[in-house]
Amino acid sequence: MSDNKQSKQIAADKDFIRVADLFINQANKECENSDHQLVNASLLYASARFSSFITAAMAENKETYEQGIDKAIEFYLLEFEKMLKEHMQQYKVVFDKKPQYPH
Repeated sequence: MSDNKQSKQIAADKDFIRVADLFINQANKECENSDHQLVNASLLYASARFSSFITAAMAENKETYEQGIDKAIEFYLLEFEKMLKEHMQQYKVVFDKKPQYPH
């Protein structure tokens, strides 16, 4: 990978984490006033809704959107599963330091 391409990838990765942290910080604030399970469900709902919007916005027309729905769903499910597994593994290491929420 060229230095310029690598620099752009590093910048994109940092921006990715920055944006994700914005959502996480907001969710943590919401957990101060709302049930954490409600906040989690709301994040999942928002992600599904936004993913659907992005998929539709990127489609050339309704026909290509409809033809690509199954492929898009498969992509989002695989990405979510990969990310979830990674974070579940990370929490094994930091389990004793995790935030405590009422059950």
